[in-house]
Amino acid sequence: MASSPLPAAAEAAASAQRPRLILFYSPFSGRCRRVEGFLAQVLQRRRNHDTFDLTRVSVESRPDLAARFLVDDVPTLLVVQDRKVRKRIVAPAGCRELEAALAGWLR
Repeated sequence: MASSPLPAAAEAAASAQRPRLILFYSPFSGRCRRVEGFLAQVLQRRRNHDTFDLTRVSVESRPDLAARFLVDDVPTLLVVQDRKVRKRIVAPAGCRELEAALAGWLR
């Protein structure tokens, strides 16, 4: 029996409704690696792995995107929802700061 395309379409629709969390980073930055760890802890602790559509953007590889989103410092996280930047988080100092900034989207 062939599978229906409906589940894939439903999954795509759910993904389209999720906010996108964009992490602008530099692969050479220790501070960026720490923030990635903070983010992983926050999402894992609150069981929010599927809350965001996570996109990682290297500012070295995509300086055009960094300029478009006015990213001057790394790491910078942006929550984009309904094609608008809803939250900008620049160099969070730890899990608590990151969790507080993302509280509106976390369960």
